[in-house]
Amino acid sequence: MEKQGIQVLIIEDDFRVAAINQQFVEQVEGYQVVKSVKTAEEAYHYLREPGAEIDLILLDIYIPDVEGLELFWQLRTHCKRVDIVVISAAIEKNVIEEVLRGGVIDYIIKPVDAERFTKMLKQYQQRRRYLMSKEVLEQHEIDGLIERQIGGFSPTKKTHGQLPKGIDSITLDEVTNLFQTKKVKGITAMELSEQIGTSRSTARRYLEYLVSLKKIKTTLLYGNVGRPERRYVLCETYEQNETNNS
Repeated sequence: MEKQGIQVLIIEDDFRVAAINQQFVEQVEGYQVVKSVKTAEEAYHYLREPGAEIDLILLDIYIPDVEGLELFWQLRTHCKRVDIVVISAAIEKNVIEEVLRGGVIDYIIKPVDAERFTKMLKQYQQRRRYLMSKEVLEQHEIDGLIERQIGGFSPTKKTHGQLPKGIDSITLDEVTNLFQTKKVKGITAMELSEQIGTSRSTARRYLEYLVSLKKIKTTLLYGNVGRPERRYVLCETYEQNETNNS
């Protein structure tokens, strides 16, 4: 996870909507809303401040002191390293086409659905983690990044097919990637839960699913007191297959 988390700027003229958006953001571990502004002038002023570091902007298109998409294009021009998610009541095709051409990460229509909003935040977080772990990308990885916009983030070589209830492809890809990139040689359910921001039981469910696929296996970790803890490690046969296929 990022050292200081993902830094978020909210640009929204309705203070009630801004407060709801901030609440949604801060419910996801690893995010921090550093500023919420109501106008383009306030946004420009904050972004010019020394030390202002923003990773993600949540932008309402209809801001009172600018017309149309002027603020969007100003941000896109002068904040090239900042990602933008539009949160707007605008549903006109020409508006949506223009911001998509401008490279928005996502477009969410008001009133915002909490589940949809949270899904966007988690996918964006995983996308950042994945890119930060890479120096170069192969075609299948680029395909996965692009396909996220229509089918969910999935940078792995193979599709997972029909997944059982309680297993989603986003989290499964993140867990699988930890083993495939050799970031972990072995991990417990508790350690995994801390890494991916889930409960211990959820982390164990994904680990046991990978055990059922014979991609990882379990060993026992003996401590000083209590029962031994299950530790999950990559299966040698699966590791060898992945090496041969790479």
